[in-house]
Amino acid sequence: MVSLIITTFNYAQYVERAIRSALDQSLASNQFEVIVVNDASTDETASILENYINDVRIYNLESNLGLSGARNFGIKKAKGQFIVFLDADDYLHKETLRVQKLFLEENNSLDAVSVDYYLVDERGKHIEHVRATDKPIACGIMFRKDFLYNIGLYDEGFRAREEEDLRIRWNEKYNIYNVILPLYRYRMHDNNLTKNAGEMDKHLEMLQNKHGK
Repeated sequence: MVSLIITTFNYAQYVERAIRSALDQSLASNQFEVIVVNDASTDETASILENYINDVRIYNLESNLGLSGARNFGIKKAKGQFIVFLDADDYLHKETLRVQKLFLEENNSLDAVSVDYYLVDERGKHIEHVRATDKPIACGIMFRKDFLYNIGLYDEGFRAREEEDLRIRWNEKYNIYNVILPLYRYRMHDNNLTKNAGEMDKHLEMLQNKHGK
């Protein structure tokens, strides 16, 4: 089984699109579950999620854990042997889970499977096809869950660049095979955390201090 984990913090305007793309997957419904972790949002997120209470597993956190903590919470609740993360402002092509699951099940030497992605604008217009090997992102990767536990999950001290820290530790033991199909949709907007230069610089220093790079 695949556990698709959506983490959200104050993304009420986007989260429904993410959930719909998760529920619209071509993979048989008994082969995957959708978990939504609402990281103590203060907007309308909780009200919106009530509409999906019968379709997805929803957890409304009382205090904000940050992205790393919210993802770890989702992993610990997951029933699947495979884990995929989807940010609440992004969405998936309907074949994403089916393709990735097939690769992992038929290739025991693969530890995780990523896919290429399209950068999209606020309206979902495709801006650019990006190779995930050239510009890796945290989401749209199907991991073997036990291997995530083996490397210690996400470091909750990181509130930015958490995926870089995880990837460094992952690559010390495991591989990520990339499928050259743009099946993930990475939305560009003014609230992307990567546009917060101060936070990114602060956590780059943390990353360098931790890994000596």
